[in-house]
Amino acid sequence: MRLKAHPRRVGIMGGTFDPIHHGHLVAASEVAHFFRLDEVVFVPTGRPYQKDPAEVTPAEDRYLMTVIATAENPQFRVSRMEVDREGATYTIDTLREMRRFYGPEVELFFITGADALGAILSWHNVDELFDLAHFVGCNRPGHQLTDSGLPDGKVSLVEIPALAISSTECRERVRKGEPIWYLVPDGIVRYINKTGLYLDGRSAG
Repeated sequence: MRLKAHPRRVGIMGGTFDPIHHGHLVAASEVAHFFRLDEVVFVPTGRPYQKDPAEVTPAEDRYLMTVIATAENPQFRVSRMEVDREGATYTIDTLREMRRFYGPEVELFFITGADALGAILSWHNVDELFDLAHFVGCNRPGHQLTDSGLPDGKVSLVEIPALAISSTECRERVRKGEPIWYLVPDGIVRYINKTGLYLDGRSAG
């Protein structure tokens, strides 16, 4: 008797990645293992509508850092779809485009922070979001895992120890002249040093 192959499963890791750090990479790796994903696509946000554009590093810098950070893992790849898309970034547009690209047979898993997931009910076209993908919220240690108000069977919550690292903390350490070695991949340290990102509130670009 032949065993039936499971449908292809693809993770979509959305985020600002300003900068990308080991917490993001560990979360993607853990979720890929737990849900038996065939690949994880990192999608740096283009122009996040919920953040002040003046406070976000240029999208091209964030995209390049994501490429550098994920290059050595054959299970990871990076998409420019939100970077190249004009206007504000909405998750619904990304998931629609991913669904068109992969087709109806592929199972999509959207990976994001549990804090962002807590605000998902206010996102654009929220009902359609859950039709397009299963949502995985990655939580930091010590934070209560809750999916109150979210649809049954459409959301999973996973605790990721390395998410104690935050992009905000990394940026602040750079501004203060403090080391970020081992908080982010070595290539990201070199990229930040080369471009001068995060120094005195300035951005490269």
